[in-house]
Amino acid sequence: MTRKQEEPMDDWANGKGTVGEALARQGVSRRSLLKYGSYLATLMALPPTAGRAIAQSLAGSKRQSVIWLSFQECTGCIESLTRSFSPSVEEMIFNLISLDYQETLQAAAGEAAEKARLDAMEANKGKYVVVVDGSVSTRDGGVYSTSAGKTNLEVLKDTAKDALAILSVGTCSSFGGIPHAHPNPTGAVPVSDIITDKPVINVSGCPPVPEVIAGTIAYLVTFGKLPPLDHLGRPKPFFGDSIHDRCYRRPFYDKGLFAKSFDDEGARNGWCLYEVGCKGPVTYNACATTKWNGGTSFPIQSGHGCLGCSEPNFWDMGGFYKTLPQPTRHRGRDIGAAGAVGLVAGAGTAMLARQRKKKAAEEEGNVK
Repeated sequence: MTRKQEEPMDDWANGKGTVGEALARQGVSRRSLLKYGSYLATLMALPPTAGRAIAQSLAGSKRQSVIWLSFQECTGCIESLTRSFSPSVEEMIFNLISLDYQETLQAAAGEAAEKARLDAMEANKGKYVVVVDGSVSTRDGGVYSTSAGKTNLEVLKDTAKDALAILSVGTCSSFGGIPHAHPNPTGAVPVSDIITDKPVINVSGCPPVPEVIAGTIAYLVTFGKLPPLDHLGRPKPFFGDSIHDRCYRRPFYDKGLFAKSFDDEGARNGWCLYEVGCKGPVTYNACATTKWNGGTSFPIQSGHGCLGCSEPNFWDMGGFYKTLPQPTRHRGRDIGAAGAVGLVAGAGTAMLARQRKKKAAEEEGNVK
């Protein structure tokens, strides 16, 4: 442990110092902060000038008090966050926020842990952000998932009452996830079904991309407001495009070239995985652009179809290896057309795919 890490408790350790002061003490230069601001701006599809504004705002901001609650979940969401890579989102996220309560990461246990949560709520009344991973049990009063002698339902309501906003991290807290899947024995529901008087941001995924979690929190701290949200309450900068829209295999889809199994010639040639169950056309997330493991890869690049894990009811979508219904319409766009005509080989396949695509565009009024 370095000397800096051994320094006694001060304003920074108590969550009162600014982010800029903390970074300076740790040897992080202004240039590095500007780079990080530019990275976040790019990640969130903001104009280039926003990078400097983000850096300046972060430098002068107090650490955001965050209370992280874990309910019916697998710990995969916090595991995802702690496995972030360069740029050091993991370091930044723990410098950016004051993580006052998180059962998996905190050293305190028992009464001391609960005191930390209650103290943070009192000290930051109306200003703290609640992060939730895991669905909420509601059947029989929520008795199927408890902590510290209280049901998740009780803890959520109590913690959220004086919160600034709620961040539902992961598909379980966003949409119910796997616990919500049929037959849903615990009566699992998403956070938004319980908390209706506070802003709720859904950062879905099983688990979410760590940079998406970090970028959403950074947006809150930087601009003091919620990012633009889609119809499911997800940040548009990260969930505005489907996996299909950004997939590098998309040209093969448009040509009607599909792998028929995971070990055939098409799979070896990198053809589209639509016919082996890929849910990319109906799944909205940043996987294909931000990727995982420091931008190394994402499931489709690794040879496996998208499971659709950032969408509601993904576990009950009919099977991970079953082809989507054909034709499938989503958000007003005919995205199953190439899949339908993909049953015909060669040039005729490509021609029919183009015709179906043009017809869909005409229906929307995009082609006169």
